[in-house]
Amino acid sequence: MSEYLILGIILVAALWFFNRDRIKNRFYPDKPKNLTIDQQFNSDKRDREKEIDRLLSKMGKNGINDLSAKDRKRLDELSKH
Repeated sequence: MSEYLILGIILVAALWFFNRDRIKNRFYPDKPKNLTIDQQFNSDKRDREKEIDRLLSKMGKNGINDLSAKDRKRLDELSKH
């Protein structure tokens, strides 16, 4: 019986060791940094560009009909900004 207890403790310790970053990020996520106005603008711009690229690549595979109505609306909003 004590062999199973020792084996269980070793197993839990090994699992914790290999997943410690995932566990840390789940319970203590990185807090957003205080950004300057320019850094915030550039960050928002990069995020918009990534989303536009994702939508355009989705559209490029099978055409505009592959996009859902929600995706089309989002692409129109992003292109206006």
